Amino acid sequence: MLSKMSPLDGIPFLDLIAPHVELEEDMVAVVRQALRTAGFIGGPMVEDLEREFAKFCEVPYCVGVSSGTDALRFALMAAGVNPGDTVVTVPNTFIATTEAISQVGARPEFVDIVPRTYNLDPAKLREYLETGCEREQRTGKLLSRRTHTPVTAIVPVHLYGQMAEMDPILELAQDYGLMVVEDACQAHGAEYFSTRENRWRKAGSLGRAAAFSFYPGKNLGACGEGGAVTTHDEGIARQVRKLRDHGQAQKYYHDTEGYNGRLDAIQAGMLTVKLRRLSAWNAQRREVAARYNEGFQSLHGVLTIPYEPSWAKSIYHLYVIRVQDRNELRDHLSHAHIGTGIHYPIPLHLQKAYAALGYTEGSFPVSEKAASEILSLPMYPQLGSEAQRQVRAQIGEFVEVTTVRAAPWRSTAVGA
Repeated sequence: MLSKMSPLDGIPFLDLIAPHVELEEDMVAVVRQALRTAGFIGGPMVEDLEREFAKFCEVPYCVGVSSGTDALRFALMAAGVNPGDTVVTVPNTFIATTEAISQVGARPEFVDIVPRTYNLDPAKLREYLETGCEREQRTGKLLSRRTHTPVTAIVPVHLYGQMAEMDPILELAQDYGLMVVEDACQAHGAEYFSTRENRWRKAGSLGRAAAFSFYPGKNLGACGEGGAVTTHDEGIARQVRKLRDHGQAQKYYHDTEGYNGRLDAIQAGMLTVKLRRLSAWNAQRREVAARYNEGFQSLHGVLTIPYEPSWAKSIYHLYVIRVQDRNELRDHLSHAHIGTGIHYPIPLHLQKAYAALGYTEGSFPVSEKAASEILSLPMYPQLGSEAQRQVRAQIGEFVEVTTVRAAPWRSTAVGA
C-alpha cells in the first residue's frame, strides 16, 4: 500500500506521499530546471548528488547509476571480480544481491546469518573459509570445495537498515586475500562502531566499494529508479563511470564494452533535495522504532522485536518482528486495514532461480527459520504515535486470542 491514509481509514505499510508533499516545491523546481536547460542525462545535477552523497557517506568518491542492482554489479566488476569467480553472501536478502553476482559471470555461495540481526554471521563465514575452501597448491588461490572455482569477494548485506558486523568480516577478508563489497542498498546513513579504528563508520565507507539503491521505498528514494557506488578508490570510481556509460571515458572512445547504466539528472536533482532531509528522517525512524519497542515490552516471549547491538546505529529501513504464527498475524492486521510486508519469504538458496547451485532445505537453517517468522510492520518517518498504538493494540488482540485458543483453560489476557 503506497497511498497516504488516516488511522481511521487504515495504516499503510509505507507512505510515499507525505515526504513528496513536504518537498513538493523544491522537487518541482528540479523538473523546471531540467526542462529549461535540457539537462536530462549527467551534468551538474548528477555531479551535485555524487558530491553530496559522497560527503554524507564519508568517502571521497560516489558515482550515480541507474539502479541498486547496477550499482552492485558495477562495483563488483570494477573491484576485480571476474567471470568464473565465487562470491560469498547471505541467502536472506533480495535477489538483486545475487543477480549482480551472477551478471558479472561469478557464482554466489552462501553463508548463514546471525539469528538476532539477520546479517552475515562472521563465525559461519570463518567456518566456510576454513572448511568449505582450500588452497590450490600451484597458485595459492583460495578455491571453493563445492565448485573448485576461486573465491575472490564477500558481499555483506546491511539488511533492514542495520550494518553487518564489519570488523571480523574485514579481518577474515584480509587474512584470506578477499575483497569486500558492501550491499548497502537498505542502509543509507546506518553506522557501525569499529573497535579496530575506535570510531563510528558510515555504511558504504568500509569495503573496497559499496552499492546503494535509490528505489522509491528506500530511506533515500528517487521518484523512479536510481543507485550509486561509493568508494575510497579513485580507480574503482573511474571504472564505474566507464561501465555506466558504454565503456567510454570520452564520447565515442570506448576503452571496453560497458552498459547503459546512467542516472537521470531529474532523479539526481530530486535525490539531492531529499538528501538534505535524510538525517532528520532517519532520526524520526529511530523514534518510531523506539515507540514500537516500548509498546511491545509486554509481549516479550511471544513476539521478538529488532535487536540493535551496541556497535550499530540502525536507520530502520524496515521494522521487522518475529512471531510463530506470522501468516495468521498478517491476515489479522490486514483485516484491520494495517499494511505489512515480508522481507523475505523464501531464502535465495531455495529459490527456483538458484536450483542449479545444489542447495537443499536445511542448508541454512537460521535463514530458513527466520523466513517463516519475520513480518515487517508499518515504518516511515511520518508514522504517528496514534497509528502505532493501533498497530500495537491489534497485535495484542491477536496474541490474546491465539493464547486462549491454544490454552482455553487460561483466561489471563495480554493487555492491549
